[in-house]
Amino acid sequence: MRHAVVVGGGIGGLAAAVGLHRIGWRVSVLEQAPEFGAIGAGITLWPNAVRALDALGFGDGVRDLGSARLSARLCAADGRWLTTLDGARIERLLGGPVLPVHRAQLHRLLLDALPADALHAGLRVRGIGRDGSVPGLDLPPADLVVGADGINSRVRAQYWPRAPRPRYAGLTAWRAIADHRRGTDIVMTWGRGAEFGEIPLVDGRTYWFFAARAPAGERNPDEHAHLLRHLASWHPSITELIARTPREAVLRHDIHHLPGRPDSYVDGNVALLGDAAHAMTPSLGQGGCQALEDAAVLVAACAAHHDVPTALARYDAERRRRTRLVARASYLAGRFGPYLANPAAVAARDLGARLLPQRLAIRTFQHVSDWTPPRIAAE
Repeated sequence: MRHAVVVGGGIGGLAAAVGLHRIGWRVSVLEQAPEFGAIGAGITLWPNAVRALDALGFGDGVRDLGSARLSARLCAADGRWLTTLDGARIERLLGGPVLPVHRAQLHRLLLDALPADALHAGLRVRGIGRDGSVPGLDLPPADLVVGADGINSRVRAQYWPRAPRPRYAGLTAWRAIADHRRGTDIVMTWGRGAEFGEIPLVDGRTYWFFAARAPAGERNPDEHAHLLRHLASWHPSITELIARTPREAVLRHDIHHLPGRPDSYVDGNVALLGDAAHAMTPSLGQGGCQALEDAAVLVAACAAHHDVPTALARYDAERRRRTRLVARASYLAGRFGPYLANPAAVAARDLGARLLPQRLAIRTFQHVSDWTPPRIAAE
């Protein structure tokens, strides 16, 4: 039985571990947190991510967690509607539904598919051998080591010491889930140098986020109160939603990305996955989706090739170009969203959104969502 050590117990790492487990590998997942759990609020699974989960055997379970065929509305900060995208048309043009789900529920779905002895929490991995060896942990020799340990990846630092360092993207994001739902549509609100998103979840709650330009490292004593003050001039449904959110549920994180990617996501029997390989700005909502794509491709390659170097060469060839294109598209999309602060440019953007046909408005997402996973079948 081949053995894989996966460093990082987030959604991407767990998806890869579950996929490898299902094709007959022994897996060991190492997580630095005291226990396995999802950090964050919600995640929007675009059709490409849903197809990746289908390939890994989780499509039906995820569909039970998400509300399919949601329409999308875009408005200005004062509440003026700019455009509406019909849910049925979105699904038709993208080739599948957009599923907003609670990140913790998706994490639990993946976690429950692994045997208990595969999970090792409370481990701060400062270095890992190619054989999967970690000081203080007795593991069998590893045929594969997967670095799925996020943007500040220790695995990347160890095996790719010259890779680009994370860079602050100039934006801070606040996120939370409110026990309130005012509609059944995804609503995006554009302001000057900021944007607010409301995404209904299947359980009647709302995942929301606010992204704005801010100095790196800036913090407020009470982020909940800060948002209520900062957004008081925006349309009142936003502050109503925040007011209905528990104060302790509001998370704030500076947004970082990798301005360049390693020349390869593979070094010997070590592979990078998710943000460890290609952390990107969140403007297209593709960070977690690309990690799930990575997992599906990695598992398919390992299923098709018993030889690990051959499998990883296939994984690297399929993922590098794809993720670089998506990262670039996400960065460019952000130029029209929270990065845009000039009043004249904001007015022109809002007018363009009102005049742009639905098909053209969806085109960027269409290019990103147009991906089909390889079939996972044994050699």
